[in-house]
Amino acid sequence: ELPEIEKQGAKIVAISPETPDNSLSTKEKNSLKFEVLSDSGNSYARKLGLVFKLPPELVSLYKNFGIDLEKANGNSSNELPLSATFVVDKSGKIFYRYVDADYKKRMDPSDIVVKLKELNQSKEACCK
Repeated sequence: ELPEIEKQGAKIVAISPETPDNSLSTKEKNSLKFEVLSDSGNSYARKLGLVFKLPPELVSLYKNFGIDLEKANGNSSNELPLSATFVVDKSGKIFYRYVDADYKKRMDPSDIVVKLKELNQSKEACCK
């Protein structure tokens, strides 16, 4: 959906708690065609109320799967942000938000396109 998102005049920006080097590695490893920014210490996610601490048993499970959060994120907090998607207008106002505590649930990219079209239609209606 990236071409359609860009056609609507929007950009995708991912924000990760990973260190800047690891965020760049994630972008390259997954051939992502959008920016992946680093939110060191989850400071921005914390301002948005999106941070949660993993329980010790889940940290162990992550390690069993070869996921070292301390190394990836550059700290020992074992905190992660909730999965969230924001559609933000050019003035910085949040037009739509999707947040789910279940990391397996993400906003479908086609739904992002729908929300962008709604945003563009509301801008047209207000400014005619």
